[in-house]
Amino acid sequence: MSLLVVGLSHRSAPVSVLERASLNEDDRIKLLQDTVAAEPAAEAAVLATCNRIELYADVDKFHAGVAELSTLLAQHSGVGLDELTPYLYVHYEDRAVHHLFSVACGLDSMVVGEGQILGQIKDSLARAQELHTAGRLLNDLFQQGLRVGKRAHSETGIDRAGQSLVTFGLEQLSHGADVEVWAHGKRALVIGAGSMSSLAAATLARAGVGEIVIANRTAERAERLARILSEGDDTHVSARAVPMDAVPAELTRADIAVSCTGATGLVLTAETIAAALEGRTGAPAAVAEPVGEASGETAGDGRTPAKAARGDVRETPLPPATVGEDGCPLDLATVEAGFSLLGESAVAGIDAAALEQHGTWVDNGTVDRREAAEGGVEADAELITALAATAATAGRVPERRKPEPAPLAPRPEPVLYVLDLAMPRDVDAAVHRLAGARLVDIESLAGASADAPMAADVDQVRRIVSDEVAAFGAAQRAAHITPTVVALRTMAADVVSSEIARLEGRLPGLDGKHRAEITQTVRRVVDKLLHAPTVRVKQLAAEPGGAGYADALRTLFDLDPETVASVSRLHGGAAGAEHTDDFDQNGKNRGPA
Repeated sequence: MSLLVVGLSHRSAPVSVLERASLNEDDRIKLLQDTVAAEPAAEAAVLATCNRIELYADVDKFHAGVAELSTLLAQHSGVGLDELTPYLYVHYEDRAVHHLFSVACGLDSMVVGEGQILGQIKDSLARAQELHTAGRLLNDLFQQGLRVGKRAHSETGIDRAGQSLVTFGLEQLSHGADVEVWAHGKRALVIGAGSMSSLAAATLARAGVGEIVIANRTAERAERLARILSEGDDTHVSARAVPMDAVPAELTRADIAVSCTGATGLVLTAETIAAALEGRTGAPAAVAEPVGEASGETAGDGRTPAKAARGDVRETPLPPATVGEDGCPLDLATVEAGFSLLGESAVAGIDAAALEQHGTWVDNGTVDRREAAEGGVEADAELITALAATAATAGRVPERRKPEPAPLAPRPEPVLYVLDLAMPRDVDAAVHRLAGARLVDIESLAGASADAPMAADVDQVRRIVSDEVAAFGAAQRAAHITPTVVALRTMAADVVSSEIARLEGRLPGLDGKHRAEITQTVRRVVDKLLHAPTVRVKQLAAEPGGAGYADALRTLFDLDPETVASVSRLHGGAAGAEHTDDFDQNGKNRGPA
């Protein structure tokens, strides 16, 4: 069996696709159950946050596993497979381990180094354990991932590079100003009382806002959070709870609004925000022309803000991820253990040309490089001829100039700052166009974080991840041979018992003292004969390419395959019973990161 992960994240898909593919709790449970019921998978776990949806599985066939997991993700997310496929990535064996460890350390997060992902990994493991979809491999993987994440945060300064998504969002709202100075004395409305909303409220309280209003569908949770904020030693602030139907009225009094709920539809429409602005200013909210539509400025993801607000998807999607067995140009047998497909320039030694062949093969097409090259040369020759003729006539080569951008009217200073941390979004993207309001949402944060400077500690964390991946691989390979070694020693013990019984039959007058001494001597001889080979075979099996030693051992000693399998099942059950209490995170490490 081998580890496989298929997923999509903010690095591979636009927010509009992530929104539509998001899974609620019932969807995640059903996805897990359907995955382990599928033929290629023996174990499964789902890691779903506002920035990623990943399905981990222990599979016995790579191509069949990718096809099945991709199909299941499409079915349960409600996004068609053809539409979802260009944004999927695939990691296999060691590369899959490397991916999860990087995620656990915050290296793959929208805000590099944030620690909330640790709580989400722990929750994913707990869900898989509760549903009995996690066996030895995924238990070991996720528990080790939690250890690696904790090590990265304790041994390096990755926390200096990574903030919570809330803090990063507030910095974007304040437009680079000091958050405490910007937020001091302002009135804040927090919609939702879950982990992320609670973190947002606590962060605002520590920043010095004058009042916090909590709105939530469950009144008890809102009142409890308001009480904690009012009575907390480091969050002493005036706080009160209101029902959800009071949100429009509260918006007319609030300076900052933060929303993070589990709603599947919009919580704050553009009309609601426009009405709040009119209530604040006494004039109808104007629609401002977005920067970039006329000036050509682009957002962090290369699209104009207007296109980003409309939710346009990328113009050039990644190659499709579905793969098959027959005729596949990737010779997996020659690839090093562990690799990734799609979204990368190379795959464990496979060059870009082979990847292009693979992508074309998936599309049931062909790549004729000679035709492409010939077409390119002919096109270049025609262009050069045309330029030469123009230069001979005009005396110079014409220049291509971009039109001067049309001047834009300055946007008025916002009177309402809105932070949307939900996935799917809580706030209508059309709010970006309302003068007097400043909206920062997940898509805005993705563009801003792409330009954020990386801390020097990130390199150290990457080294930790590489070391831990190697150690995990060695431990898994050693564990793979353990059932075979146990079965060998069991067989040896049975042989000793059989021979002692035969000796007693031949020497019925043998007294107990001599019988015990003979038994102990025979056992010592067998143990000494087996000790060095079993220790050495474990060492060899832990090295890359050592998986064949278990098969060799079973063949040499003619071990019963069922005995080995029963030992493996026993070890898997023991691993499944392990707990993750050591990795319990506090409230700041839980929530949709």
